[in-house]
Amino acid sequence: MGRFKDKVCFVTGATSGIGRATALQLAREGGRVVALGRDVAEGKSLTDEIKKTRGKVLFIRADVGVDADLVAAVAQALAKWKRIDVLVNDAAIMTFKPILKMDPADWDLVLNVNLRALFRLCQLCLPHMKGGAVVAVSSVHAFQTTPNVVPYAASKGGTEAFVRGLSLEIPHTHARINAVAPGAVDTPMLRNNPNIKNGTEQVTGQVGTPDELAAAICFLASDEANFINGTTLVVDGGRLAQL
Repeated sequence: MGRFKDKVCFVTGATSGIGRATALQLAREGGRVVALGRDVAEGKSLTDEIKKTRGKVLFIRADVGVDADLVAAVAQALAKWKRIDVLVNDAAIMTFKPILKMDPADWDLVLNVNLRALFRLCQLCLPHMKGGAVVAVSSVHAFQTTPNVVPYAASKGGTEAFVRGLSLEIPHTHARINAVAPGAVDTPMLRNNPNIKNGTEQVTGQVGTPDELAAAICFLASDEANFINGTTLVVDGGRLAQL
């Protein structure tokens, strides 16, 4: 049946890009997928695709930037399946403004969605895990960034610090805490990035697919990665080596 047979797998950002590909792979491998997203139509599409192959899925319309949505989503997952085994924190947003011209509300929004949601979901999910796994989606921007995306880069640097620190607080038998750092991946976030469109940020070399990132995420979430904890797997097609 697969590496995630009957495991409850909680995925944010599940209606698009890397999150969607991850939800689909987890379901193919036997996982019971709790899929969070804001787009109800895309949520239905994901649900239909998983159910076509007799997979198990619960779509929850939720904004990870709203604390009440996170609390309610975790409660729904527990009411249906009684536990959580895997947390994949993928949902993220970007801004494209210079820091000196940025409204503080824009900074707060990015850090709220990209970093605070990870903190809160770990608080809410980890008490219900045993032998579980958390995989946070970081970015190569945590290591090397470009102008006008500082809040995003800061949130991803914070994600990696959070992963390292939390792994020291949580026994590995309770849950392993890791991250993946994608490079350029063919997703709506990349295609709609104005810095890519205007040439401020250059994408050279290999561009990954959502399925390739899903493979890395599912590896870290699986028992195959039992000796991997408190670290980041860079999955970037060699992009950082070029910077």
